[in-house]
Amino acid sequence: MTSAPTTRRRVLVLFGGRSAEHPVSCVTAVGVLNALDRNAYEAIPVGITRNGTWSAVRETPDTWTVSRLIGQTAIPEAEAASGSPLGAELPEVQEPEHPVALHRASTGIQLVDTVTHEVLSEVDVVFPLLHGPFGEDGTVQGLFETLGIPYVGAGVLASAVGMDKHYMKLAFQAAGLTVGDWVTITNRDWYQRRDQKLDEIRNLAFPVFVKPARGGSSLGITRVTDPALLEDAIEEARRFDPKVVVEAGILGREIECAVLDGHETDDPRASYPGEIEVLDETSGHQFYDFAAKYQDDAAAELSCPARIPEDAIDEVRRLAVRGFQAVDASGLSRVDFFYTPDGQWVINEINTMPGFTPISMYPAMWDRTGLSYPELIHELIELGVERGTGLR
Repeated sequence: MTSAPTTRRRVLVLFGGRSAEHPVSCVTAVGVLNALDRNAYEAIPVGITRNGTWSAVRETPDTWTVSRLIGQTAIPEAEAASGSPLGAELPEVQEPEHPVALHRASTGIQLVDTVTHEVLSEVDVVFPLLHGPFGEDGTVQGLFETLGIPYVGAGVLASAVGMDKHYMKLAFQAAGLTVGDWVTITNRDWYQRRDQKLDEIRNLAFPVFVKPARGGSSLGITRVTDPALLEDAIEEARRFDPKVVVEAGILGREIECAVLDGHETDDPRASYPGEIEVLDETSGHQFYDFAAKYQDDAAAELSCPARIPEDAIDEVRRLAVRGFQAVDASGLSRVDFFYTPDGQWVINEINTMPGFTPISMYPAMWDRTGLSYPELIHELIELGVERGTGLR
């Protein structure tokens, strides 16, 4: 791990966003702000509302509270009595009276030319804790590249490929990784070739999983066992994205690995693999869905290292790094696999900005591997500064 900077870096912690994963991003931000070493970093929390307005969170209390999404609040303690910029119940960034102007003195670029309450002129690095479209898909990354501001995580291309499950699978195949069968349905397909696409899906191994092509946090996903229910499941996924992927069911255990970039020309590092066991008999969840991830403490438990043979652990760590490199990722990613009964690995997907609350899989796996949550945050920030912007 790199040493702490001699002067405090100014870290813009960006959260919220326009996607359906807005609440998860808010809770993630609270976890990061709470764990950030204030001796090494000056935090500048900025939330993005659901309609895209950037809002500075002026209060920066020493302690933030992290809680579940449903029926509780994720807010700064100082604001607990009077309302919070992070919202309540389902955390949400509220509309500000004055928007933020993000200005970069070194480039002379300013995003907002109206009179504003606060100008963020010289941040050292951005930690974009945004999930889903308009944040994890390369759009915000391109903005920071244009402004010349270093940021944590994947660049424009890797973010875009990692967000689109269709192109992600193509990249994995090109890198020699094994992927499961799938069918992609574009918006045009759904209106012009619906019957053809439904026939293609019926040839997949059931149950199938119907997913928004560019979504996360298990939102809009349906497990389908009966082909007669396919159209309803596709319409549900289309509420989140007009492009849908339908993946064949794969008999195997779901194993995940956290990847952390290497410094300079060092190779990326992989954590011990982890396995989530959904406790059907107590929780009623058929798979690791949104509710199991964020709303139900008793829904699942983490086994890390996963209870698999030592050689399988070594292999999946190696394959996770290959998946990371297949999409040209940087910073961090969580890579998900199926481990089949005959000992084969089938890669499922990569998340270039995985859930990052203290109990999320990515930091939990690194904690079990020997890197604590605060140490992981420090490492990611320093990797972002080191990476910089522009072609590398």
